[in-house]
Amino acid sequence: MDALYTAVATANGREGRAVSSDGQIDLPLGFPKALGGNDKGTNPEQLFAAGYAACFASAMGSIARQEKIDVSDVSVTAEVSIGKDTDGGFGLSVVMRAELPDHLQGPAGEDLLKKTHAYCPYSKATRGNIPVELVIE
Repeated sequence: MDALYTAVATANGREGRAVSSDGQIDLPLGFPKALGGNDKGTNPEQLFAAGYAACFASAMGSIARQEKIDVSDVSVTAEVSIGKDTDGGFGLSVVMRAELPDHLQGPAGEDLLKKTHAYCPYSKATRGNIPVELVIE
């Protein structure tokens, strides 16, 4: 792969800070209450969800332009869950929810989501590593 852009960020743990090299991100990190924290700060799952949703929506836009499909009213929500996996560590799973207009309900929307999932860099990175469920709303 020839890199077109490289994002650089540094973090020092779930109860520290995450800072991007250009200063656009400078966030306190914290454990969510569900994991015993106090919700004072964002967490890696939220950051991953935001990035994946944005990337998936952009990938959908690219596919839609190629196929001349209107996706101007589409929104994408990523739900990233963390939990215990079978080896005693932790694992992630994702539910990717695409809110589609009427003209993309049914097979047309399902086809668009499958093509987007095949094209999206985040989907490629997670394929075979974590379960990703695609849901049309």
